Amino acid sequence: MSASQGAASQGAASSTPRPLRVLIGADTFPPDVNGAANFAARLAAGLTERGHDVHVMAPAASRRHGDFTEDHDGARFVVHRLSSYRWYPHDWLRFALPWRMQANSARVLDAFKPDVVHIQSHIVVGRGLARQASKRGIRIIGTNHFMPENMIEHTLLPKFLRRKAIEIAWNDASKTFSLCEAVTSPSRKAADFLEAETNLRGVHAISCGIDASLYAPSFEKRSDNRVVFVGRVTGEKHLDVLLKAIATLDPALDVKLDIVGGGDLMNQLKQLSKDLGIGNRVSFLGYVTDTQLRAALTRATVFAMPSIAELQSIATMEAMASALPIVAANAMALPHLVHHGENGYLFEPGSVSDLAAKLTDVLSLSDDQLTEMKKSSLKYIAAHDIRRTLTIFESLYRGEPVTDPVTDASIDEQAS
Repeated sequence: MSASQGAASQGAASSTPRPLRVLIGADTFPPDVNGAANFAARLAAGLTERGHDVHVMAPAASRRHGDFTEDHDGARFVVHRLSSYRWYPHDWLRFALPWRMQANSARVLDAFKPDVVHIQSHIVVGRGLARQASKRGIRIIGTNHFMPENMIEHTLLPKFLRRKAIEIAWNDASKTFSLCEAVTSPSRKAADFLEAETNLRGVHAISCGIDASLYAPSFEKRSDNRVVFVGRVTGEKHLDVLLKAIATLDPALDVKLDIVGGGDLMNQLKQLSKDLGIGNRVSFLGYVTDTQLRAALTRATVFAMPSIAELQSIATMEAMASALPIVAANAMALPHLVHHGENGYLFEPGSVSDLAAKLTDVLSLSDDQLTEMKKSSLKYIAAHDIRRTLTIFESLYRGEPVTDPVTDASIDEQAS
């Protein structure tokens, strides 16, 4: 090899960014089942597959705590499971001990020596990690998946104190996220909401992203009319509205409903379905495997999301990747995913009659019209590719400038 070839080879090698040591801090992580936990696992797995050294710090899922090498989303990485306690007003939530968080954060940071810390919330784990990483001069990136309004109903606070508690929570978020070099939220609506509730500015809108190739769209002629919902069976999802809407649909449509997920309202909603006279048409599938989830989406005709507090809704994105039309509440981030009249319809939040009307619109489509709506869902989900999300976070970790991807423009605008 000549001297010039050797120099060129060295220059090419030096231009390749070195792998990073990334510590992800999460207050909820699998086996928890929710959007924030799923995103943290997918992020850790995706970064690991790209050659980075990734550790996660999260509450233990049981009394067994310590440092473990775990498998998530096809990748293996270290998870520092912190001693935790069950929060009994919630049906599964466990939290790390706040009074030990600073010491735990210091221990993990000093042992792992990460290049960057990426916190997934401002709560217990995020607060401790951000403060200890800041003391050590470690770069901090923050992502907000949290809305105090979603958690407040799982507390024992009387209603007259809840507004004040929400205000305190947002103030705490401001203090923690102000330690970050960059802050992100899953959609532009969620980013704007975070800025409005805090003193933060310049929040990036970065989609959580999904791997659409994992889902199995079906364009076969439907054999029945099946509505599916995926998510936590809790109050903020407003599943009572969905059940009441199903009960008012024309019996000739012969609609069936699958509810995938578990939660504290399972028994109440089962009773409500019986009271509404649709108990024999509603299936509460509970927690399912990934394979079972994808099968439930593939066999459905339309996906319904009545929640009014979605910061992005990974479940809705998974439905779109399965080529399902979406009927969703016109609230928070859902209008960024549902383009009215193209890949589904938005309904007035909380309105049983409007939800029923929009479901009827989809279920009454001809097979050709339904196929066009399915194709639109597949087109719109392409903007939420997990590979692009990973690349953007890699840039943020290195302190490089990023441009927020456009995930809510029309297909024509994206093409131009």
